[in-house]
Amino acid sequence: MTPQRVGPAHPRVRDVLAVARNATARRLFVAEGAWAHELLLATGTAIETFLWCPEATRTQRARDCARRMVDAGVAAYHISEKVLARISTREKPDGLVSLARLPSWDLRGAEFDESTLVLVADGIEYAGNLGTLIRTADACRADCLLVTNRRVRLSHPRVFGASRGTILTTPVVEFDAADEAAVWLDSHGFEVFLADPASERTYRSYAFNGAPTAVVVGAEGQGPSGIWRARNATPVSIPMLGVADSLNVAASAAILAYEVRARKAGW
Repeated sequence: MTPQRVGPAHPRVRDVLAVARNATARRLFVAEGAWAHELLLATGTAIETFLWCPEATRTQRARDCARRMVDAGVAAYHISEKVLARISTREKPDGLVSLARLPSWDLRGAEFDESTLVLVADGIEYAGNLGTLIRTADACRADCLLVTNRRVRLSHPRVFGASRGTILTTPVVEFDAADEAAVWLDSHGFEVFLADPASERTYRSYAFNGAPTAVVVGAEGQGPSGIWRARNATPVSIPMLGVADSLNVAASAAILAYEVRARKAGW
């Protein structure tokens, strides 16, 4: 079936544009480009709308991907290059734009042991950092990422890109407040470590073995919520050998999470 050609006033185009502009709180995100659409298909992600501009689809890879999207029965529409220019954030778009739904994750019934690693992102303010934290959780094989006291939506356009699509495969669970996440971690026997540049003990001082481990990182500037210290989370620092007093939150999370994984796996 040949997709219907639609203009900028079509409801589906307007929905995509609203999400692309981060103007809706719905759990939807915009995926753009062949790599992203291959990932959508490979992960079985729920796709609500596929917008295709054949005039901009110049590579065989992109053309094949577009055909697969149409053959999969996705609600597909043809758009003009002018409409594509309004929607796309890429300098050289390849004509593939979709509106898809973020997966939902439920930790009820999950089992944890001393090999378990959980990354906690508390009060993160920037979409790029949140996306990178998701990518880091995937890379170090964290069991999940807990997002608490969030300042940016998971559906923000930059989160998907910064995560390199790993938001589709990495369990991400949101808690409204840090104390709710802290209670949940306590109830499952986690040892909680808090990234804190002021700590006199560095992350190399701990074995990270014998219990499930959670690593908490917070917003740059303010750091994690005070609730973590009130609940006796163990502060750990990363030695700063230059003139800067701390690392970017995503860099800090990567160092700490990989150290925990290495200790647990015996690298």
